[in-house]
Amino acid sequence: MRHKVAGWKLGRTTSHRRSLLRNLATSLILEERIETTVPKAKALRPRVEKMITLGKRGDLAARRKAGAYLMTREAVNKLFDTIGPAKRTAEAKKAMEEAETQAGAAEPAEGGEKKE
Repeated sequence: MRHKVAGWKLGRTTSHRRSLLRNLATSLILEERIETTVPKAKALRPRVEKMITLGKRGDLAARRKAGAYLMTREAVNKLFDTIGPAKRTAEAKKAMEEAETQAGAAEPAEGGEKKE
């Protein structure tokens, strides 16, 4: 049983696994699509999601953290100039749509059906 065993070892040493995931994350950000195995993709997903969150923050500290993890400066620039702002605006649109839906979905006080 694998109780309390977190993460994927991928049959590699710690340093090899770390550099593999850093390279995969960098490639995914630069190319926006990579071909890999399912276990590697599952191990990569949380790391890339954290990088995207840093890209959405967009401040200097986030840029330095991403620069420490990603392998190339081009990947960092793309993350903060293209991917981060796109995700930020997409989330803002989604939040506004949800607010509009919730505001218009109120039931009338007299019971019965919604009048349109």
